[in-house]
Amino acid sequence: MTGGFELRGKHVLVIGLARTGIATARFCAEHGATVTATDTHSESELGAEALSLREEGVTLQLGAHPETALPHQDLVIPSPGVPADAPLLRSARQKNITVWSEIELADRFLDGRLIGITGSNGKTTTTSLVHHILRVAGFSTMVAGNIGTPLISRVALSSADTITVAELSSFQLELIETFHADIAVLLNLTPDHLDRHKTMEAYATAKARLFENQTKSDFAVLNADDPAAMRLAPKRPQLYWFSRKREVLQGAYLRGEEIVFRTSKQVEVLLNREQISLPGAHNLENVLAAVTAARLERVPVSAIAEAVRTFPGVEHRLEFVAEIGGVRYYNDSKATNVDAALKALESFPGRVLIILGGKDKDSDYAALQPALRERGVLALLIGAAAEKIEQQIAGSVALERAGTLERAVEIAAQAARRGDVVLLAPACASFDQFENYEHRGRAFKELIKQREQNSASVSDAAKPEGKANKSAETA
Repeated sequence: MTGGFELRGKHVLVIGLARTGIATARFCAEHGATVTATDTHSESELGAEALSLREEGVTLQLGAHPETALPHQDLVIPSPGVPADAPLLRSARQKNITVWSEIELADRFLDGRLIGITGSNGKTTTTSLVHHILRVAGFSTMVAGNIGTPLISRVALSSADTITVAELSSFQLELIETFHADIAVLLNLTPDHLDRHKTMEAYATAKARLFENQTKSDFAVLNADDPAAMRLAPKRPQLYWFSRKREVLQGAYLRGEEIVFRTSKQVEVLLNREQISLPGAHNLENVLAAVTAARLERVPVSAIAEAVRTFPGVEHRLEFVAEIGGVRYYNDSKATNVDAALKALESFPGRVLIILGGKDKDSDYAALQPALRERGVLALLIGAAAEKIEQQIAGSVALERAGTLERAVEIAAQAARRGDVVLLAPACASFDQFENYEHRGRAFKELIKQREQNSASVSDAAKPEGKANKSAETA
């Protein structure tokens, strides 16, 4: 626990009633605060869980975020989707009202140790892998944050022995005050969310806040292969690095086909590269980061090797969906920026049909051109960003405006040949056509499963009657 904070008797305004806002309002009410929650959606648009907050004593102001909600508030907690410079938050600061992100409030009540993981790409995979390693090793651990479960929802489950592994976004980090991670991991830094942060400098500053409250007894883990990340290396905590390209003074790196961990006292082999089942060089980096954090938590080498070997991967992150007629389908709906889509493309040797598009985040899609020339067969464009993407990647690969995900899958299935990969790696946010990237990924998987079932039905119908009957008898 970073520092005590008394909610009882306080007046708290929660802005936004998505998953994080609901959890925050409920937590504050349970701890004796007088809570008001606002949301731009109407009552008919909100789910039952949000509306049930009334029964728990929360006052709901719906349809807008009115400034009339500010008077007499002691604390304002905006949901991650609310920009830090939103008018209501600016007004709150002018009135000297404290404005915190949900993770700042949660950290003041959370017991045990905290591993915080951020970066432009790979956060969810690395967070999940660290949690998996700790669990395999028998540690008391839980996972939370931007990965889907608000950190504040885990507070009641924490104890002095708990290690919480938290995925942290720039949106969450930009409004912290004393938030403290015992181990802070920065995976990489590439342009993302510039529609919100406006400049790369502001985005980097938000990410770097993960280190600002660390002390000499804490650890900071950074990517030695990423110059932008290296520039954010803090001075106070102990620095550890990971690299797939060279040796590091302290941390994990690839030595031939071995992953080794080095300290000032020793160099130890943790596992062999062939034990990593996740595809792509970027996933090798995620593993290097995860094993560094695990060794800093004193996880035995044997447990690390076993956990990496048995890690199943994460839904919507280069997730294998099916193979139909020799064509493999992969769901990387979490590739919501250009760099993530590029890493997904580079995970396959060639002949990739890629589905791109969604809500633009002020991205530069021209960066995809070299990989599309080398590996791409066809780019199928969907969503609001289709026109911009077409303009910026024209000439690098065959293009087709599909419009919708359903149509894109249909075209890809018709165009692909045996040995090809059909990849959903949109390089965009999902909010133009879907609720979130999970919704988009599930929709993609459902479309593929339907095709798989149809293919199986056609195959069964084509079997000679005798073979079909024999099959039925055997079953």
